[in-house]
Amino acid sequence: MKSAYELAMERLNKKSPTAKLTDKQKKEIAELDSKYQAKIAEREIGLKDEIAKAAAQGDYEAMEKLQQQLGAERRKLQSELDEKKEELRQRRK
Repeated sequence: MKSAYELAMERLNKKSPTAKLTDKQKKEIAELDSKYQAKIAEREIGLKDEIAKAAAQGDYEAMEKLQQQLGAERRKLQSELDEKKEELRQRRK
């Protein structure tokens, strides 16, 4: 007897089967991941320094704004990465 999870996965695979990626697509996706991880780390380093300076000065309002900016930039970069990965997956093999 199959579990509810197994049945749900079977239905999902029937509706939208998993796409097989070529080695080239896998490599390109890995390169994108690496590139965007570096971009995110770069922004984190820059903004965390500014956040630390604001904290040292006791400027909590500036700290909050910088933390919000960091979160927004992370989401933006992650969104860009997801879009580019999806474009690669949709490309014909």
